[in-house]
Amino acid sequence: MASGKLWLGYAAASGVVGYALRQAWLAWHERGALSLLARSLATTALVVCFFELLPHRPVGVSEVHFILGSTLLLLFGAAPAALGLALGLLVQGLAFAPFDLPQYGMNVTTLLVPLFAIAALARHIIPARTAYVDVSSRQALALSTTYQAGIVGWVALWAFYGSGVTGGSVTAVLSFGAAYLVVVVVEPLADLAVLALAKTLASPQHSVLLERRLYRPETV
Repeated sequence: MASGKLWLGYAAASGVVGYALRQAWLAWHERGALSLLARSLATTALVVCFFELLPHRPVGVSEVHFILGSTLLLLFGAAPAALGLALGLLVQGLAFAPFDLPQYGMNVTTLLVPLFAIAALARHIIPARTAYVDVSSRQALALSTTYQAGIVGWVALWAFYGSGVTGGSVTAVLSFGAAYLVVVVVEPLADLAVLALAKTLASPQHSVLLERRLYRPETV
């Protein structure tokens, strides 16, 4: 079962990473290689910092981390955020947690699928005339909650696939989900704080390092 779980993780990861690369290709054509590279390097560095510097601890079936996926999405865009999560997770595994590398496929799927889900949600709940620096607390909470719920859902799926639905596995998943409520509270506050800081700065609308939508609505 463990071997089958790992191979299923790699199969799932190949699909989601393939989609991420397709989005990166579109971003390359939209804004050029320099912008994609700059934003991807920034998100990669931030993800490694999130994993290693922010509080984290094992709870139930996995570790609870402050990944701040919705923050990365709003600041840098979906494709750079996806590349940063995938590369940051790989760097973290190679440099700090090699024991996690066999589960890389499962872990990268767990982070990227919810990211693409909130990218779609953002297009639905944030009007085109609204720049990201002007998102409401309700919109930030919706994005963060969806992202964290997606992570918990994928972790639960991998746990139940590997161990079956037993009293012990259900308890472990519920413990992990309950611990993630702290992240649900903190992440939208982080989003709003970062966006408020960005709003006080000069608006670098043509910066290669930031998502265009951060300061500029899709339509005027």
